[in-house]
Amino acid sequence: MRIVLDTNVLVSALLNPFGAPGRVLDLILAGSVRMVYDDRILSEYREVLSRPRFGFEKQHVQRLMEYLIFTGEGVSAAPLAVAAPDLDDLPFAEVAVSGNADALVTGNPGHFSFVYHLPVLSPADFLQFWLEKQAK
Repeated sequence: MRIVLDTNVLVSALLNPFGAPGRVLDLILAGSVRMVYDDRILSEYREVLSRPRFGFEKQHVQRLMEYLIFTGEGVSAAPLAVAAPDLDDLPFAEVAVSGNADALVTGNPGHFSFVYHLPVLSPADFLQFWLEKQAK
């Protein structure tokens, strides 16, 4: 299964590894789910994870980024002709659609109301979606 992971889910997973976002990251780290990304997404991950308020160690962020790049799938995303409420969300939608992701996982599904091409799911909803797919 291939997903696009919104930055807020990645941050939440690292801050609270035992919640639903942490379990989504566990699936990625275990190789059960493959992350789809482009350079814009990776750049946002790096920028946000490097913010002092989170207190993530630089070498841990670097290792995580290297792992996500190595195990994930980089894509060239085509622009979507939509009016996104938040332009920072647009790269995630574009990568999800262009990369034929099975889902876009975000803490803010309402921000992606302009995406009709694939499921936009909260971490908890994605875990249920993933379990249902595994049962088939």
